[in-house]
Amino acid sequence: MGKGLKSSDLREKAVNFNIERRKMLVEIAKPVSFIFCILSLYSVFHTAFLVPASDLHQRIYDSLAVLALSAAISFLSGLSFRATEPEPQNSQLRLTATLPVKLFFWGAGAMFVLFVVSWYLETYCVFYRDIRF
Repeated sequence: MGKGLKSSDLREKAVNFNIERRKMLVEIAKPVSFIFCILSLYSVFHTAFLVPASDLHQRIYDSLAVLALSAAISFLSGLSFRATEPEPQNSQLRLTATLPVKLFFWGAGAMFVLFVVSWYLETYCVFYRDIRF
């Protein structure tokens, strides 16, 4: 048994292997969660602008429900981005400084401005085509 590995060496290698596997899974989870973040923002856009609703209030309620789901997805994705930072920087990095959360805030803000402009144009401007035969 002179050249064999000790049980403590095997245990240490198994622990290192598990740590490396966790790091790899978190690195794989980052782009997957970011894609889900982008798709959830697309669903907010689709609900707010492209789905024909019966009235403005119904469109607002549907958009807010999808926006809340998108916010949850973005914050969970932000947690996965924050988890990959090194330990000293991990505690100092704010969740709002991660890419998915920034994308959510910018996207939601831009869609809010577009929604208000579309509501204003729908209410106070009449766009029609003068069709003459």
